[in-house]
Amino acid sequence: MRNHPGQAVEVDEGPTHRAETVTIRPAQLSDVADILRLINGYAAQAIMLPRTEVELCEGLRDFLVATVDGELVGCGALHFYTSHMAELRSLAVAPDHTRSGLGQQIADAILEQARQFGVDVVFAFTYVPQFFEKIGFQIVARAALPLKAWKDCLRCPMFNACDEIAMAYFVTPGAEVHMAAEPPEQPYVEGPLVMPTLGKPRILDKQPQRHRGTEKKE
Repeated sequence: MRNHPGQAVEVDEGPTHRAETVTIRPAQLSDVADILRLINGYAAQAIMLPRTEVELCEGLRDFLVATVDGELVGCGALHFYTSHMAELRSLAVAPDHTRSGLGQQIADAILEQARQFGVDVVFAFTYVPQFFEKIGFQIVARAALPLKAWKDCLRCPMFNACDEIAMAYFVTPGAEVHMAAEPPEQPYVEGPLVMPTLGKPRILDKQPQRHRGTEKKE
């Protein structure tokens, strides 16, 4: 999924200095409505993929959420694909908490989860590569991550013109070998295996446009 940890990521230098209590914890069913508002607010600007309540509930155990003084202001997920590879996805921070370091805090917590589970490679598809480079990701060829296409990409509205940037974080030495894994005997999707059409990668402007007619998406 596309990731948008906040605008002006170049100046996202560290944890917030405001007098707030930040908590990062596993998502609960009571968080679903807030997560949907956060993700689909960015989806309305075509910088994240939309989610439905059913999809979110099915994958809720993948999610961590960030709260500030009890208010949900960020989320992110670690989704497993094989015993070696997982995706960092659905990373988002509420517009009024960008430039605070909160996106990096969520990402760091997800990468720590990956280490604890023994994941070798964590990959991400994003329009904000600067943010991910700061936390140790490297740009990789999109075609080097076919598992993403086998399972999820057929549902993506950008399937015929994929413009996301693929990035990978290598948790263990020599983990690059796992990106060249052969496809499983039974593909994850019904019907013939079809790879997405790769368009020109898109990088978000430093100041993304606000959703039409609103100042906030929550």
